[in-house]
Amino acid sequence: MSSDTIPSANGVTLTAAAAAEVRNMQSNKPEDAGKPLRVFVEKGGCSGMQYSMVFDERRDGDLVSELDGVQVVVDAFSLDFLQGAVVDHSDDLTGGGFKISNPNAAHTCGCGRSFESQE
Repeated sequence: MSSDTIPSANGVTLTAAAAAEVRNMQSNKPEDAGKPLRVFVEKGGCSGMQYSMVFDERRDGDLVSELDGVQVVVDAFSLDFLQGAVVDHSDDLTGGGFKISNPNAAHTCGCGRSFESQE
């Protein structure tokens, strides 16, 4: 996990590498340009809860942060599970992609996309 992080007001932090990749993705898909990145959790996955990210519109009740040119939105439900989480990105051939380091996860499955909450 990169130590080069940008502070967040909504509980979720992006590393500079993650922010750069999000900006790259937005520039490659005009329909996503200008849309905030929604980081959220939902029930599912092999450990009970799973992470998701999507370019989406801002909704009532969202907590919003601007991180290195990327607008990030988190809904109130997800914030309970994502407070203090860091989103990173790696271009590694093996195991590359987005990774979420979550201090609220009691257990994370091998795929890294789902977790068991400490609650």
